[in-house]
Amino acid sequence: MTCQSPIVVALDYPTIEQATAMAKRLDPALCRVKVGKELFTKVGPAILDQLHTLGFDVFLDLKFHDIPNTVAAAVSVAAKEGVWMVNVHASGGRRMMEASANALSAIQDNKTLLIAVTVLTSMDQSDLLEVGIDLTPQEHVMRLAALAKQSGMDGVVCSAQESSMLAQKLGSDFVLVTPGIRPVGAEQGDQKRIMTPTEAMSAGSHYLVMGRPITRAQDPIQALMSANNELGVVI
Repeated sequence: MTCQSPIVVALDYPTIEQATAMAKRLDPALCRVKVGKELFTKVGPAILDQLHTLGFDVFLDLKFHDIPNTVAAAVSVAAKEGVWMVNVHASGGRRMMEASANALSAIQDNKTLLIAVTVLTSMDQSDLLEVGIDLTPQEHVMRLAALAKQSGMDGVVCSAQESSMLAQKLGSDFVLVTPGIRPVGAEQGDQKRIMTPTEAMSAGSHYLVMGRPITRAQDPIQALMSANNELGVVI
């Protein structure tokens, strides 16, 4: 069954046992799942096989950033592993992103989405200044997102606070993936630029990454169903 929900649950666990245990408490009809650096570094492609067997679409969130040939090869391997989405850092530049996009277009019947990370949602203007970027987060996001689209990316990772701006400037078909999503009443954690699910979708986001509000809930499937109900998703 194709997932109709925009929710992507972050499986931020250190072991394959913990990640698959949580996945089994969820439902691939109600969400997709995200595998990040800690889990993938620990267990490798085995976690992708496990999650695919359980029926989940997988967002491989490794944020590749290296020379063009290296990143192009990495995203090509990810696509051949059958992941639904993979990402690179837009700050890697045009040549790196173009090489990655070309690598995926060379794969017959490729269905993997290739997106670029703009500004991490844990960063604010003071963080950008410390690394020599004298722009607001919104200005830097716009610059990187426009470059990503020009370079052949399917979309970008951005804060939901930038979704409306990007949708207006880059078109509604340019995929916007937004972490830092917190339901009303949830703890903010280490995210600085956040929104509720309904606010994010109204702003133009396509996919919403949610971790702790679901995975640390007493009843994860109930938390997931509540989030989908809030969004008006009918499964």
